[in-house]
Amino acid sequence: MTEQLAAGVVGVGSMGRHHARVYNEIQGVELVGIADADEEAAAQVASTYGSTVYDLETLLGTVDLVSIAVPTRYHYEVASRAIDAGVSVLVEKPFVTDAAKGRELIDRAEAAGVTLQVGHIERFNPVVDVLEDVLANVEPIAASARRLGPPVSRDVKDDVVMDLMIHDIDIACSLFGDEVAGVTAIGACDGDYTDAQIEFDGGTLCSLTASRVTQERIRDLSVTARECHVNVDFMDQSVRIYRHSDPSYHTENGDVRYSQESIIERPAVDSDEPLKRELRSFVDCVRNGSTPRTTGSDGLYAMLLADEISSIADSRTLALEEVSVGDRSTI
Repeated sequence: MTEQLAAGVVGVGSMGRHHARVYNEIQGVELVGIADADEEAAAQVASTYGSTVYDLETLLGTVDLVSIAVPTRYHYEVASRAIDAGVSVLVEKPFVTDAAKGRELIDRAEAAGVTLQVGHIERFNPVVDVLEDVLANVEPIAASARRLGPPVSRDVKDDVVMDLMIHDIDIACSLFGDEVAGVTAIGACDGDYTDAQIEFDGGTLCSLTASRVTQERIRDLSVTARECHVNVDFMDQSVRIYRHSDPSYHTENGDVRYSQESIIERPAVDSDEPLKRELRSFVDCVRNGSTPRTTGSDGLYAMLLADEISSIADSRTLALEEVSVGDRSTI
């Protein structure tokens, strides 16, 4: 018999309540408690899943593992208390707001012998597994990711880079593996729209766009390799691989036309909810003592890179506001 693990959730806002739902569905796990500063929200989620509302100290004395889905500014405090209580933690992204505190949490978790995982959910999207298999046999040149959507109704203190782009920063770092050689970025709409370019030491160039002001929801990634071009849609969990493109011009009714033929592969993707895969993986790591797919170091590196992109975008936007090229009619 597999030992039953006791799970808890701290923070049951838009994401935390889904953690509670999934823990309630995982075999070998019992959702024993909820903690949230909003007692009414905590009571509602606990009632839905037959759990109990606790204060944080009592919850940490009751569980084996916990998801931390409070606002980012509270991640360090809550994670510290969990680690000190000997509880394994999954901290939602972004990991922390301060690099030194992130390193401290990593060291403390290792010393305490507890699992520390960072909640970069897109790593557990089934399309990423397929993409990793494809890229293992090709030479990538460039990638482009878009994570766009309309203004959000939830209370968000993080800018669009920390809120959305950080998903694709983490994916790019995991796929291309090299150190970052350079970063450029520019922002608009008071931090709600940002374009960034990341150059990796291996030569791969990644262009990332994140928006909270786009009236269409898009979550996609494309990779150009010497051998093929790959399109990934994170929302419909589809992958298309374009190979052996044959562009040509031909004449039709006296007009010159352009045509292009390609072989398009559509590999099978195991349809599954990324959050379920993420939490099942976390539970397995806690149970077996194995290394998480998204470690504290992964989360810290993504946070540091996101912070640098935000800083560059802010400074570049300010610099551009001071640029004047004069009246175009005089050029």
